[in-house]
Amino acid sequence: MFFNIQAQDSKEKYIVLLQKIGSLSKLFSDSSVPYLYYRVAENVFCRVFDAKNHSRSDTSADASKDKLGIGLKTYIGKTGSSYQKIAEFNKKRSDYSELKFNPEKIAEVVSSLRNKRIDFAKSAHGLDNIIYHCVTRTQNKFQIFEEHMEYINVDLINVKKSSNNAIHFTDGTHDYNFNLSKSTLFKRFVTVNPFEFDVNVLQDPFKFLESFDESTQLQPHLSNNQSVILPLYSKKKGEKLVHKHSGLNAWNAGGRIRHMREVYILIPSWIHRVFPDFFPARENSFNLKLPNGKVLKASVSQDGGKALSSNPNKDLGEWLIDKVLKIESNDIVVYKNLEDVGIDSVEVTKIDDENFEINFKQVGSFETFEDYNLIEV
Repeated sequence: MFFNIQAQDSKEKYIVLLQKIGSLSKLFSDSSVPYLYYRVAENVFCRVFDAKNHSRSDTSADASKDKLGIGLKTYIGKTGSSYQKIAEFNKKRSDYSELKFNPEKIAEVVSSLRNKRIDFAKSAHGLDNIIYHCVTRTQNKFQIFEEHMEYINVDLINVKKSSNNAIHFTDGTHDYNFNLSKSTLFKRFVTVNPFEFDVNVLQDPFKFLESFDESTQLQPHLSNNQSVILPLYSKKKGEKLVHKHSGLNAWNAGGRIRHMREVYILIPSWIHRVFPDFFPARENSFNLKLPNGKVLKASVSQDGGKALSSNPNKDLGEWLIDKVLKIESNDIVVYKNLEDVGIDSVEVTKIDDENFEINFKQVGSFETFEDYNLIEV
């Protein structure tokens, strides 16, 4: 799929880096099964294969290259068959909680939500397909295998077993397990003809570190990049909602005639107080790079700098509403549209005064960011 068609020198470099990282496993565990932290695996993959790293964006694709999305997974795979988490639906519990005694219907609802998230990842990053790239860990070995990230065929769902806490079902192609108490969907990954290589786990990695030549130590890379998280919703009496006449529905406001895709992203006033130098001055244009690589012209606008807008205004809406959320013209965006795909906020990262990037964040991210930053405000 992906790994097999890469240049031989890239594949060899990837293997060597994984071997070196795995060799230090006993810094973390006494096991002879090599350890591989998932963030490290993501960074190594993207560095070696020159792939875009989407780990900052909460979607089903951790990386991408040439319109192919890659979901990166690493886990212990002793038996060649293992259930691994592929999605969480904590914020969508209400969609199936009333269906407690109908396992088939719950499986259908959860599967449809999973399919929406795959669609969302494709739209957000401009992808044609998504695959899983798995690095499984066994006794002194790593194994690499890949498979398509397929939609769950809702029409063919067959519940094999259910209890008060779990529903085991299949769509005829893959097996799934939905844990109701954790609102988590697992998929059975079956390792077929993996590419396998040895990992020499050092018995005393501390001795290796102690002998490391200080003259060859790399200086730490210090990044000045700063990020803020902005909500795609408002709150009224504690309830999250997308206002009918502002924000993602700004086109529906009264007054002047507006383009059907005129939108803006709300910048809460406290953002300017806590991060006074983050955004350029009002109306000063800057580049805003989208998750799919496209760059828009953007600026802070409206009284009090409460809006992040594109120039022209419709560009942001045509991307966010048409291509990503896929809302029909004249339809009002509601909070459920965001919740269904698992996001309700965006992270804006400042590269420099003229260049910014935007990525989607999972439900609840803005609230966590707000609570952390307003502790002493």
